[in-house]
Amino acid sequence: MRSAPLVTKTAVSAGGVVVREDRQVREMLVLTREHGRVRCLPKGTVEVGETHEQAAVREVREEGGVDARILEQLPTIDYWFYWRPEKTRYHKFVHFYLMRYIDGDVADHDHEVEEADWVPAPDAVRALTFAGERDTAILALERLDERAASGVDDGET
Repeated sequence: MRSAPLVTKTAVSAGGVVVREDRQVREMLVLTREHGRVRCLPKGTVEVGETHEQAAVREVREEGGVDARILEQLPTIDYWFYWRPEKTRYHKFVHFYLMRYIDGDVADHDHEVEEADWVPAPDAVRALTFAGERDTAILALERLDERAASGVDDGET
């Protein structure tokens, strides 16, 4: 007996590596999900009619409780996963952006997130659950250092 062909779909999300600096202390926004088992960056589905950039800013606001400004695009992460309820294999693309904190309170996060915290940057990188997000966070911090070394004014807070 032949089984039905595997359904494959594409999913697109966007999110941010959000950084704030105060008195030479660099912190990164890190979320906690799934009963503390997952530490991750804010990200979510790009809605119809929305650009990747708009989705990233919106998701940071919803999931992290803060407003942030995009400084630059980071490489896109892609991976495959199987979603049992739909019996569907997904190829997911996550468009990440380096972002600078503007305003807001991490306590104002939405219900999808258990906690949103400012974590010292080196600790934040180590805390992230997924390797792709750790690599993205490392690259974001390198890009911030490059921007600072070249004198790029990005409105540090």
